[in-house]
Order: sequence, then C-alpha cells, then structure tokens
Amino acid sequence: MIKQEVNELKRLYTPSNCSITRICGCYVDGEKNKKTEFKEAFLSLPEEEIFKYFELLRKTLSGSIGKNLLNLEFPLSSEEEGGTQEFLLRLRDSKLKDDSLLAEFYDRVISSYEYVGNYLILLIHDAYDVPGKTTDGLTMEDASDTVFEYILCCICPVNLSKPGLSYDIQKNEFHNRVRDWIVEMPETGFMFPAFNDRAADIHGTLYYAKNPEEPHAEFADSILGAALPLSAGSQKETFQALIEETLGEEAEYEVVKNIHENLTEMIEEHKEIPEPLMLDKHQVKNLFEKSGVEEEKLSDFDQLYDAAAGENTSLMVSNVANTRTFEVKTPDVVIRVNPERADLVNTLLIEGRRCLVIEINDHVEVNGVTIHAGRDAGDVEE
Repeated sequence: MIKQEVNELKRLYTPSNCSITRICGCYVDGEKNKKTEFKEAFLSLPEEEIFKYFELLRKTLSGSIGKNLLNLEFPLSSEEEGGTQEFLLRLRDSKLKDDSLLAEFYDRVISSYEYVGNYLILLIHDAYDVPGKTTDGLTMEDASDTVFEYILCCICPVNLSKPGLSYDIQKNEFHNRVRDWIVEMPETGFMFPAFNDRAADIHGTLYYAKNPEEPHAEFADSILGAALPLSAGSQKETFQALIEETLGEEAEYEVVKNIHENLTEMIEEHKEIPEPLMLDKHQVKNLFEKSGVEEEKLSDFDQLYDAAAGENTSLMVSNVANTRTFEVKTPDVVIRVNPERADLVNTLLIEGRRCLVIEINDHVEVNGVTIHAGRDAGDVEE
C-alpha cells in the first residue's frame, strides 16, 4: 500500500464517511485472563464513544510507510487450510458475527502477544464502497467500482489514569482524584486484506507498530505468519556498516559525501512517485560505484551485503538516507550542514595536517553574534 491509499481509508473514520458495520473487543489483564468481551453494531454506539474509537483506528493507520506501517506478504503455506491467512479470511467473511472464530482469534492474540500489563484487543469489520476515479485522478462519488471488505485489529494498552486532585462541582471542593482505567493509543495492529491499487489484496496485509524498533515480531509471526522486514533503524545501521566494511580502513570523506549527495538526488527525482524508493543489492553496489568506490573494494560486496542484510533484502532509501542534515563529527567538533549543501564542507591538507574546510558567505554568526566578512590573520594562502 502507498500513503495515498492509507489516507483514503483513514478518511472513513469520520461520522459522514463511516461504513464500519461491527466492532468487537476483548479486555485482557496482566495475567493474560479475559476480563470482558463485547460486540456491537458500530453505529449503535453513543456518539462520544464513536469519536474515541475513530481516534484509535486512525492511529493504527498512522506513521511512515516502511517505518510504522509495513506492507507484508503472506507465505503460500499460510493460505492453505488451517493457515494464518486462511483463518483471517474466514474471520473477515464472517463479518465478526461468528463467536467461535472471535474466541479463537482472541486466544491466538493472548498466547502470542508479549506485553506486561492490561490491554484491549479491538477489532472492526468495514465494507467500504470504493468510488471510481477519472483518468486525471478525480473521485466520482456516484460511480463505485468495488466494495473493499476488511477487518482492522489494534491492541491498546489499558493503564490507570494519573493521580491528582480534582474539583467536585456539586460540593465545591477539591478531593483526591478517582483513578480510572484508560484505553491508550494502540501499540500495534494490522489491516487485512491490504488495500493495493484501491482494491482488496488477500495475499497481503498492512502491519502497524507504534515503535518501529520494537514491532512485536512474535505477534506478527503467530497471527499473520509473515516475517517482518528489517526495522528502519536496523536498515540504517546495516547501510552504514556496508559503507564502512566496503571502504575498509581507507574510507575517504569525499566518497561518503558523494554517497549522501547521490541518495539526496535520488530522493528528489523520486518525490513525485507514490511508491517508496527501494534499493536492492545490485542497486546499492551501483550507488557505491557511482560515488567513487574503487572497483577492487567492491570485489567482495555481494558477500558483505548477504551477511549484513540478506540476499533478497531491499533497503528503503528514506530509512538509510539522512535528509534532514549532513553531519561531520570528530571527538571535539560536530558540524551540521544543510543536506542539500554538503558541498560546502571539504577536506584540505594544511601544513601537513588533514583539515575540514567550510566555505562561508557574507553572513556568519558565532554564539549569536554576527561576524563581518573580512580577512583574518589565520587565512591560508594557496
């Protein structure tokens, strides 16, 4: 799924666009005991509760593709009878009206989800009448192409509200606040099936993780049967390690800077394309070659890549490229530069010592004080 498709579904979670048919839930305590269950026709709920549920559902479809939101594909074995995908398909087709399927789903979640504390398993069924679109992308509200029927699950921590003083209106007095159990924003969740090309794709699912570095892989493996890709942080660390191992002890500043500039250029060229920009093993190798890595240093690149990332793993450019800043760090000095102006920082040999040289313009500030352009005694003549 791409961001536009995710946003299209998020817009459904408003009173005017809502097409949710049913909502179900199971409250689980810290000992993995079911405390209570509920199932309701969604639009029969009080308006105040509906708005709270909308907030939870929208959060499950929030974040960046490739970081918080992961497109997963089911292995073929999961689509066989008794597989995870086949079970989710039966759950969706039941429209959440089969109590035995719901009970089995809750049991699967409880047995696999590792969490210390109480939480709520929330599950909805929705039937979205997908409007058609003209060739120039305009939505035709009265021309539906298909109905996208899906389920969305989110797992929300339930914690006690903070202690404090509260004001009693009737008694006109302050008293110790009564602490309630509050449903917080979801930690993880998924949507099945995926909404690819604005239609149901039963071979895929969209997975949500509030913390991309702690995505509850055990939950994804047990409930979805799909392996999670490298996290955003792991992809960045892997890419940095590849650069260091490929260049070895003779890593050159100019080569690393060229890699940064080439990645920035690729992102700029790709910005009008909705699909995330990915680099496979061969594309990363081509990037290194283009950036000035010598041919002999790339002789073992395939083996290095397979060991660090995996033979068939692709890296998302937005995860490995720092588009916010270009940073040069030494033990005593840190230099941060506009990522589009990395060319302002260069290396130069001065009196036998390697130095970082920063090109400056007419406006320079030191600790907030404007320094006027002029020739200093320390200027170096060519």
